Amino acid sequence: MTQTPHVPSTEPELAGVRNFRDLGGLPAADGRRVRAGVLFRSGHLAHATEEDRCFLDSLGLHTVLDFRNAADIELDGPDVGLVGVRNVNIPLSDPADGTEFWRLVRSGDVARVREMLAGTRGADRMCTSYREMVVTRTEEHGRVLRLIADDAVPVLMHCAAGKDRAGLSIAVTLLALGVPREAIETDYLESNAMHRRYRMRKPTAEPREITELLSPMFEARAEYLAAAFSAIEERWGTAEKYLGEGLGIDLPLRERLRERLLTA
Repeated sequence: MTQTPHVPSTEPELAGVRNFRDLGGLPAADGRRVRAGVLFRSGHLAHATEEDRCFLDSLGLHTVLDFRNAADIELDGPDVGLVGVRNVNIPLSDPADGTEFWRLVRSGDVARVREMLAGTRGADRMCTSYREMVVTRTEEHGRVLRLIADDAVPVLMHCAAGKDRAGLSIAVTLLALGVPREAIETDYLESNAMHRRYRMRKPTAEPREITELLSPMFEARAEYLAAAFSAIEERWGTAEKYLGEGLGIDLPLRERLRERLLTA
């Protein structure tokens, strides 16, 4: 009988951290499951309240992996400090990527934003981004898996909203753990919950239309993740070859990763 993907239903109420969740409970290789309390994901920690920080401290985190670039950090600020936690910044996009785009968005130039994103252009932009991240950022994704396998747990992965860069890095990690794709997708789509969404600083001019045009970029859509999986298949053929040849994650390292993160 096929097991229904499990997504934990109980979560803390974090006031300043969006999209937080524990991946514990997801089905994985050999009938095992992701262990609770070892693999977390969220949006950035820059606006964490004191209560949020106390909760995050209680997790006993070893490592926080921040996938934001310099422009993101300048915009939202650095993560709050957590007791005894190693912070590792692994940008999954270049500091200049999207800078002009977001400057234009915040300027309130509706006509130009409409020109860039009308129709399917916003969704197409997201699919292209996912494909590029999975194909061109193999060194970074390989580094993430090696860090975890070398005992960087419990680990929290985040980007700005915790949806795209963190979502794809979590997806790659779950692939290495033998989590079925339908379970990976189920978790990924959890980022659509209203209480999880990133709050963008809205432009002053006609924000409603710009918000509507931007909506594909602030949603987790199955087609985005599917674009990444398709890119893996087109380039490497299988997830196994992607992990081995693309990321340099051999079977012994993958088993070490599973020992860190899975339970019977």
